[in-house]
Amino acid sequence: MPSSLYLPPPPFDLTVRVGCSLVYEVTGTASLLLNIRPQPDRRHAVQFEALSLGNNLRADEFTDSHGNTVRRVHLLPGTNCIRHDAIVAVSSQPDNHDLPRSTPVTTDELPPDLLRYTLPSRYCDSDKLANFAWEKFGQVPHGLPRVDAISAWIHHNIEYRYMSGRADMSAWDILQRGYGVCRDFAHLAIALNRTFNLPTRYVTGHLPDVGVPDPDNHMDFHAYAEVFVGGHWFTTDARFHVPRIGRIKVSRGLDAVDGAFSTIFGGATLTYFQVWAYQVARGTVGVGDPLDFSRRLDNRWTVQTEAPYPLSVT
Repeated sequence: MPSSLYLPPPPFDLTVRVGCSLVYEVTGTASLLLNIRPQPDRRHAVQFEALSLGNNLRADEFTDSHGNTVRRVHLLPGTNCIRHDAIVAVSSQPDNHDLPRSTPVTTDELPPDLLRYTLPSRYCDSDKLANFAWEKFGQVPHGLPRVDAISAWIHHNIEYRYMSGRADMSAWDILQRGYGVCRDFAHLAIALNRTFNLPTRYVTGHLPDVGVPDPDNHMDFHAYAEVFVGGHWFTTDARFHVPRIGRIKVSRGLDAVDGAFSTIFGGATLTYFQVWAYQVARGTVGVGDPLDFSRRLDNRWTVQTEAPYPLSVT
């Protein structure tokens, strides 16, 4: 069995602008691993993209062990400004809409490269959660019903508190504490699904508010999980526990260690951080244009679609 069975892409009938602006103050020498560009994915296609690395900062690009495109950026003393902006075609279909309701395969049948996603990791300490997981979900049918049950339990029992995230909190810690941010919801979902030998990975990316108003107008990188069932990766997002539209994947891995938008080495401090992800009308906004949220077509219950992009879009 291949790691993921091929499915044709859905129609791309929405346009989303995504990006971020980061400022690092550096004393001495420093570098960072930068992981902010959207990955190729069957559910979105980058149309235009611009990445600015300060004053022509030196950068080396490589692909990590999870398939993420990472840049190692060499920062200079003083202020370093980094900006990414992209126009992306996406589908108006919600999460998992066109995936078959598959049954999981045994670990003997899993592709070898997926076995690591069944094991405990730094933030997804599934070995500590085995007893809890079997007590709560052991009677739920294996596969997608159990995945959904885990997501529902987390959504209803763990409180979401914006800005409560801590870099030292594991899934077990969040279960004891009872609240967290999206990365904590993702870590707990991943750890619980891994206790049942379901390959589950951590995903970060952009999530516009298509078809869902957000009264607090949050725009930030979002973390969730994907579970491999029957040849396909299914999105599971315990933070919202409803299918969402327009996810744009940036990175994936075992947990937040692999999904960080930046990893700093040396004397650098992030002093400014802004992220945007909002639907626009095709052809009305270009990369590098000033941010104008009055052009938003999302952040409302209705979904405004447009004619699909050509299938040859890349």
